Amino acid sequence: MERDDLSTLRALGFEDDELRRLGLWDVPTGAPEDLAEVYIRRSKKRDTLTTVRAHVRDVCRLAVVEGKMIRRVWFEQRSASKSHVRREEFENAYQAVLDGHSKTLYVWKTDRLSRRGMGQVGLLLDDFDDCAARLVSVIEGLDSSRGGRTLFGFLSERAREEAKDISLRTKTGGDAHKAEGRWPGGVTPYGLRCPKGSGKLQHDPAEYTYARTLIAERLLDKMTPAEIANDLNERKISTRHGKKWRAQTVINLAQSPSWAGLIPNRDRQTDEFGTLLDKWHRGGGPLLGAGGHPVRAGQGVVTFEEWEKIKAIISGRSRPGTTIGDRTRGIREAATIMTGVLRCPHCNGPMGNGGRNYRCLARVNQGKSVCQGIATMRERVDEAMEVLWMDHVLNLVPDSPTIRGIARRWLSYQDPAKEARRRSVGAALDDAVSRDMKLTREFFIGGGMDEAQFDGLRGELAAQIASLKAELADLSKDSDLSALANPEALAALWEGAGIAGRRALIQAALNRVTVKPPKGRGDKTPIVDRLVPVWRDKNADALRLDVGVEVGERSRTRHVPEAAA
Repeated sequence: MERDDLSTLRALGFEDDELRRLGLWDVPTGAPEDLAEVYIRRSKKRDTLTTVRAHVRDVCRLAVVEGKMIRRVWFEQRSASKSHVRREEFENAYQAVLDGHSKTLYVWKTDRLSRRGMGQVGLLLDDFDDCAARLVSVIEGLDSSRGGRTLFGFLSERAREEAKDISLRTKTGGDAHKAEGRWPGGVTPYGLRCPKGSGKLQHDPAEYTYARTLIAERLLDKMTPAEIANDLNERKISTRHGKKWRAQTVINLAQSPSWAGLIPNRDRQTDEFGTLLDKWHRGGGPLLGAGGHPVRAGQGVVTFEEWEKIKAIISGRSRPGTTIGDRTRGIREAATIMTGVLRCPHCNGPMGNGGRNYRCLARVNQGKSVCQGIATMRERVDEAMEVLWMDHVLNLVPDSPTIRGIARRWLSYQDPAKEARRRSVGAALDDAVSRDMKLTREFFIGGGMDEAQFDGLRGELAAQIASLKAELADLSKDSDLSALANPEALAALWEGAGIAGRRALIQAALNRVTVKPPKGRGDKTPIVDRLVPVWRDKNADALRLDVGVEVGERSRTRHVPEAAA
């Protein structure tokens, strides 16, 4: 029997002999008070594995001094300052302490734990206090169980401010380089490369001929992107990453300003609260210099005039309201219930809406050289899926994890504003705690504030923080699922749900459904027998029913809950 984190430790470059010396070889045993979790993080690969191993060694030395056995090392490469980045290993380490597996969480330094300020760290400390656990920062010598909460607060806010400073310096430097015509970095478009240190785009000898003759010139000749993708795949010419070409891949490439050797001026995406994300809108225009002319970054596959012509050709084929690159169009209403779960039997890829049928998207976008494809009538599949879903759900035990999962998904679908409100409250809490820390720093360090004024402002902020914490705790609780925690109630939901609702119910219960190909032309096999579902509860808390009957007959004879009748 080996440790759960042994593969992670070996991936970090530790030899087995060193793991034995560090106490990270044997499977940990003992009471929670004698065990500890270790959270190790790096933001980017510039923090080498040598540095990461040094962090682990420092933590292990302190664990030996304190007489703790490390239960598990949790490692990940993630940003700790961006609210939209989910850190699974951080959450797992956090939850392991809350679940009582251990009573200590070691971090190398506070900024390795979080750069989101006291709003996040304060909640963690509150939860640890409730379960008699502690947070320990090795390098800073802090222990939350020994009066370290205040210092944790100051250091977490300092880490948050450092993250903002780093972001500002990076953006300022990047903007200056782009204005001078230097490639801003990142992946260059197909057909071009940027030699290290040059800052200029050049033709890639291995790709340029294909990019120019088989893509650019054909687009100028008004050949469709789907035809180009199919031809490239038939010629066994893959993308730079070894994948098959798709029509959308060709469109995205053709609309990139950098394909014309220009510096792109893309807008960064934001969430609903205006927080910047690590995503940029596709397309966009070229960066304009002081004279109003596009800033060049070197050579392009096409000229600026050719690029404009290709864009006009592609946009001329788009229907009004669905222009490629339109950032203001709304979310389309759901039209099918099987989107996202139905799979092609030949390539195992997704099948999408083809109007009256579901069809293999790989065949549509990449051509027959990638997948021979399959299409089947939407109405038949939807009716068969209703039968399969009902049979499955009606035979689940009431406290099944699948029943709870479906109910939770349904309540989320019914109340999308709750999650939005939870994120809004979290952001407001971060801001309030940050203002509280700044106020305290101004009073004790700046010395320019009257004590009565400080007490009044501090009291208002304390009340606001307490209110936000209470609301966030309430929003984080699971909703009451008892009304839906039985199969009959869920079956009744299906009867009254629209397309989007049924899609949500299906995706909560299913991982995927593969449609078997017909045995031949005019195959009379009922479509319900050609659907192969993979349920989320595949380890089975369900009693399977024989579904090998005609869909129409089963639809007429199956049980219908009274609530839906």
